Amino acid sequence: MTEPSRLLVTGASGFVGTHLRAALRGAFPRARLIAATHGGAVPGWDETVPLDLADPASCRASVAAARPDAVVHLAAIAAVGDSFRAPLPVWQVNLMGTLALAEAVLATAPEAVFLHASSAEVYGLSFQDGVALAEDAALRPANPYAASKAAADLALGEMALRGLRTIRLRPFTHTGPGQTDAFVVPAFARQAARIAAGQQAPVLRVGALDRWRDFLDVRDVCAGYVAALRRADACPPGAAFNLASGNPRRVGDVLDDLLRLAGIAPRIETEAARLRPTDVERTVGDASAARAVLGWVPVVPWEDTLASVLAYWQARCAEAGG
Repeated sequence: MTEPSRLLVTGASGFVGTHLRAALRGAFPRARLIAATHGGAVPGWDETVPLDLADPASCRASVAAARPDAVVHLAAIAAVGDSFRAPLPVWQVNLMGTLALAEAVLATAPEAVFLHASSAEVYGLSFQDGVALAEDAALRPANPYAASKAAADLALGEMALRGLRTIRLRPFTHTGPGQTDAFVVPAFARQAARIAAGQQAPVLRVGALDRWRDFLDVRDVCAGYVAALRRADACPPGAAFNLASGNPRRVGDVLDDLLRLAGIAPRIETEAARLRPTDVERTVGDASAARAVLGWVPVVPWEDTLASVLAYWQARCAEAGG
């Protein structure tokens, strides 16, 4: 598409939203960046509009006020563990909120590109086939978060038939500084930083370590969103793209690397609360379509990703101890 002039982003104050703001500034320096928020103003954005995903009227009013030519929908309840404990709010936000926003875009800004942050979790049990999955793999979600994302993904595919200019991106597991410790890499990094700082006994609690995940840096994922916006005119409505490294890593090896970086050797204990009732042993994605159509490939070295996450939590520990 021509360079967007007004970009509306939901979830703007979240982990990915914060990184995406920097990526959008660099890619589209003349664009107005508009944060849709359920709270007050979001620092660093050009404009803020109130948005309640639970209220279709609020969605319509927010989109009408923003007048976007592109919408990036990041807002979601994303922690898989939380989705097991309270599935209903996850469905309400991730499915019904997405549909309310998409219907608002279709009604009030029908020419706008609707970029949806889906998830590789939608493939779920299809990973048991043991091959790198492309976008035509069956959606077989294995947890409530994944199911809500798969339902929204499918619903947006149908809306594309009604004119919604939607692109569905399915990023694999991604991390970086600023992510909460509800996710595996920052959960390890936070504990490692606290142990190294003497703020926690030398015991690090973990979930399942014998799992393989296709990890990405959040900066690479944001680069994928930018690439999709740049190439939107080349994408048919409803197009879906995986964002994946194609290189799965063992979770236990990620932990070992973080402990080496932190310079500690704590006792490792498995904690039942960190285990999923249903889980997939190995995930790996095929991102050939994103490479061919969007020109996207991940470039951030994994060692840099781990070092940046650990440094973030070390800084947090230093602040807490100061």
